[in-house]
Amino acid sequence: MERIMLKSKLHKAVITRAEPEYEGSLGIDRSLMDAVGLAPYEKILISNMSNTNRFETYAIPEPAGSGVICLNGPAARLGSPGDRIVIFAFCSVAEQEVSDHRPRILILDEKNRPSGPVRHE
Repeated sequence: MERIMLKSKLHKAVITRAEPEYEGSLGIDRSLMDAVGLAPYEKILISNMSNTNRFETYAIPEPAGSGVICLNGPAARLGSPGDRIVIFAFCSVAEQEVSDHRPRILILDEKNRPSGPVRHE
């Protein structure tokens, strides 16, 4: 048996742009993706702390160090620049590995910079 476990989390990211005419996805500063182990085109779940919307899409990299978090396509209708969101990714973990599994969590400040080190909880 396998369990679906939290793999990566960017907490309190701030939406910097919304591009409704784009094909879709969430653009994320590449350095933040790397910090928590998110791969380009990986499926993600977004929870908007400002309006309670929750939706799934995939991650695409924005320039490293840019601080960009950009809602694209239909997702651009589910949030606005300035909204705080949480970005989650999950993975399958074998039952015997669950007790050793540690997700990578990064809390961000209002400019999408890490407010501390990556936590392995």
